Amino acid sequence: MAAHVLDEANRCLNCKNPQCQKGCPIHTPIPSVIRLMLEGRLDEAGWKLFENNPLTTVCSLICDHEKQCEGHCVLGKKGAPVHFSAIENYISSTYSSKMVKGPASPNGMRAAIIGSGPAGLTIAVLLARKGYQVTIFESKDKIGGVLRYGIPEFRLPKSILDDFEYRHLRLKDIKVRPNTAVGGAISIEDLLRDGYKSIFIGTGVWRPNTLYIKGETLGHVHYGIHYLNNPDSFHLGERVIVIGAGNAAMDVARTAMRKGVRYLQCFSRDASVAASKSEFDYAVLEGVEFVYGKIPVEITDEGVIFADAGETKGTEKLYPADSVIVSISQGPRNQLVRTTRGLDADACGLLVTDDSGHTSRPEIFASGDVVNGARTVVEAVAHSKKVAEAMDLYMKKTM
Repeated sequence: MAAHVLDEANRCLNCKNPQCQKGCPIHTPIPSVIRLMLEGRLDEAGWKLFENNPLTTVCSLICDHEKQCEGHCVLGKKGAPVHFSAIENYISSTYSSKMVKGPASPNGMRAAIIGSGPAGLTIAVLLARKGYQVTIFESKDKIGGVLRYGIPEFRLPKSILDDFEYRHLRLKDIKVRPNTAVGGAISIEDLLRDGYKSIFIGTGVWRPNTLYIKGETLGHVHYGIHYLNNPDSFHLGERVIVIGAGNAAMDVARTAMRKGVRYLQCFSRDASVAASKSEFDYAVLEGVEFVYGKIPVEITDEGVIFADAGETKGTEKLYPADSVIVSISQGPRNQLVRTTRGLDADACGLLVTDDSGHTSRPEIFASGDVVNGARTVVEAVAHSKKVAEAMDLYMKKTM
């Protein structure tokens, strides 16, 4: 791997106006990182990556590189772009084991983080760097949010999240309260009572969107976000239909094939898939069949009745399946909004904020999918950096 990484690094033109950096939502300083590595300053390169993006080890594996950094590389116009994903992964994973520094000097103020997905983890790390006493409230048993419970192991090994928890949370004295859903036994008002100067909400989108068709409650029908949460608890049979064609649907399909499904069809209502090219290519390679231009009309015990997207009447056809998985994105749960006075959400249940993450209550901030809907991890990290600065400014004003 190292030789491959060095070969890729040596292909970099070190552009004065790096388009790769412009294509990265978090503006990773790609040329300078590559240059540091080639000069033998690997630790400095690693420090620069983590300083810019606390989730660099994660992003190196799951970002849509073909549309972002690598998709903007000038070498890609006539040939192959520099595969910075491999370089970033090598540098960040090598350097991460050296990150043993303890917590920053405390500034005497507390901050609460609700949800430990990409947004919440980013905010927690950035505020801890500034000396805030940070507590993360996570409704599940382990940290990671969608990174742990929505992305398959073959794309993002759980060991990376475990290492992140040790080096970025425990060593920095960031407290984690697992299995604790704020809005239940603990409320926002309880947090404020106990001295948290500001509260960040990054609870993600865990409520699956539904088809609203007959048969959706039958026993062999499941939702993609539930399946990815714990695939081993499902017994799908040999023939499966996945409804949806985004990146999450690709994760569902590829996971199901790895769990013993023999014949899997993925249905898209459009003439193409919404997933990235690389995810689609891997799904095809692994045996997933794609059917285009079809709309589900009804789910039966035998399978799904689809009709043509352009002309539904008279085009209905039953496609047999032992199980059906619906994967057409997700929306937010509204428990926190229901139990918190003065916290505004839009018609879809997404929290209303300004560009800096301020909600309708001055002490509460939010970012990530619970604000913008399902987006990429790196977009959540990029926006959360701005929100962390806003939270820091707010709390310093309240001193």
